Amino acid sequence: MIQLTKLSKGYGTQVLFEDITVTLGRGERIGFVGRNGSGKSTLFKLLLGEESADSGDIIFPKNYKIGTLKQHLHFTEKDILSECALALQPEEAEYGIYKVEKMLHGLGFRTSDFERAPSDFSGGYQIRLNLAKVLLSEPDCLLLDEPTNYLDIVSMRWLSRFLREFRGEMILITHDRGFMDEVTTHTMGLWRQKLMKSKGSSEKYFEQILLEEEIYEKTRQNTERKRKDLEEFVARFKAKASKAAQAQSRKKLLEKLPDMEALALMTSLEFEFNHKECPGKVLLEAKDVSFGFGESNLISNLSFPILKGDKIAIIGKNGKGKSTLLNVLAGELTPKQGDINRNVNLLIGHFGQTNINRLSLEMTIEEEIGSVDASLTMTRVRSICGTMMFPGDLAKKKIKVLSGGERSRVLLGKMLAKPTNLLLLDEPTNHLDQESVESLTMELQNYPGAVVIVTHSEGMLREIATSLIVFHQGKVEFLRENYDGFLKKIGWEEEENEEEEVKVTPKLSRQDAKRLRSEFIIERGREISPFKKKMEKLESDIMKLEVEQALIEKEMIDLAASGDSKKIQERSQRLGVVKKTVDDSFEELTATTLTHDEIYNRYESKLTGLES
Repeated sequence: MIQLTKLSKGYGTQVLFEDITVTLGRGERIGFVGRNGSGKSTLFKLLLGEESADSGDIIFPKNYKIGTLKQHLHFTEKDILSECALALQPEEAEYGIYKVEKMLHGLGFRTSDFERAPSDFSGGYQIRLNLAKVLLSEPDCLLLDEPTNYLDIVSMRWLSRFLREFRGEMILITHDRGFMDEVTTHTMGLWRQKLMKSKGSSEKYFEQILLEEEIYEKTRQNTERKRKDLEEFVARFKAKASKAAQAQSRKKLLEKLPDMEALALMTSLEFEFNHKECPGKVLLEAKDVSFGFGESNLISNLSFPILKGDKIAIIGKNGKGKSTLLNVLAGELTPKQGDINRNVNLLIGHFGQTNINRLSLEMTIEEEIGSVDASLTMTRVRSICGTMMFPGDLAKKKIKVLSGGERSRVLLGKMLAKPTNLLLLDEPTNHLDQESVESLTMELQNYPGAVVIVTHSEGMLREIATSLIVFHQGKVEFLRENYDGFLKKIGWEEEENEEEEVKVTPKLSRQDAKRLRSEFIIERGREISPFKKKMEKLESDIMKLEVEQALIEKEMIDLAASGDSKKIQERSQRLGVVKKTVDDSFEELTATTLTHDEIYNRYESKLTGLES
């Protein structure tokens, strides 16, 4: 049990919440909702003692243990099995390894991974290791802030079952409302600087919020009407002897009326993609497409059409090739075999996991969004900035000072500005709050063009997808099936239970495997070194050119006022050269990065084989 009493917190003039009082009862699993920036993560920091409240108290039972998913990564052991075993209780030392193995399997690790060092894994899998350690430590209360961001659907389904069986208390922040409602018993939310908790789903909570706001607004309007009537009576009769007593009485009533301010409008993202009609029924068709890095293929002999109005979801475990397929469809990767036939009038809007890194750091938000289409008026650009919650002067902030979530909104804003008839979306909801996810989901349902989306949200899959591309059972296939139909007819269970190990040289001794591992790592370093250096140089050159571009653009604004046409022409020519060099450098950087990753993945496959 945790008790918050009259708790307040703010930064400068911004009040996050004030005088909030709530009790977290025994065994309650709470879904914590609120707009981005409302103070959810700050309240977590107060509960963890990482920050201090401005006023109020937080009371914990004696010896109460809180477990939380740390954002910083720190590992001390030589392999992930030993690293996770650190979280076991002392009395579990003898039999706990089985518990660790079961936990790691649930979160998507293979048996062959258990002896690998934590540093061998990607950032997303290192976050999973931290999650495993938190769950294994058996805390009295779990504080989980977006635990599903790095999980695939299979791991999310496992985590959902685990959390439903968890016997302690829990507070969960997630943008996935479906996942939240599956695992929680109560919903708690920060709304207009106040905290409210109710039993049941988030839908029931928001219905209660809307009802209370409706009652408040009706009461406020009635009070204002009454105030106006009293003021008119007092003004009319205060000087009339026969009505003076009544006027005085009404004046006292007027003074007792409460001041009720009109509720401020709560802003949220409102999506409306700029659809442009594409003649013809087929927008794009993949025919016997194969793609992979190195010798092995992630995608083999895949064929499917994308028709006008199609809503296709790409699903499967992480690392199987979902994002790669999206990049192939976008034309950023070329198939090894097969063809991608595109309608001549096809206009693609692509939200990719790496596209956020392509934003120009020195440009402002409005400049970045305006760069999509030279015909866009400043009024339209500012309107899109406002839609993406960058109103007024906020639109003049430079990309380099924005958080990851804010940059994600800028990229979505660029997609709204661009005329499209096919949207390719790779996990677009990771940095959105629940209200914005719902707004995006509704717009995608109504979008007249076609949508191909990678998402781990089962709720979004059920709302949007009419067809699936499934990475499953060691292959990829196209299904004219919705998600519930897939679960009913095929499901994930077979993949969860299948043996994923690849047996390589089973008679190889441990000493020989260690020697070969060392040789592979040295060879990999030698082979990728020139590509790594080239990538670093290209990134450095691009940054310098972008600085020069910004300076020239500023200089041209000043020259425009002076009317010096000769200098304007000179600087304009140089600006064109700089922009072309930046574009060429980005293309070269993309090609170099793909080659680097292909070499790295080839050796990673060899190293994984040695550990089998």
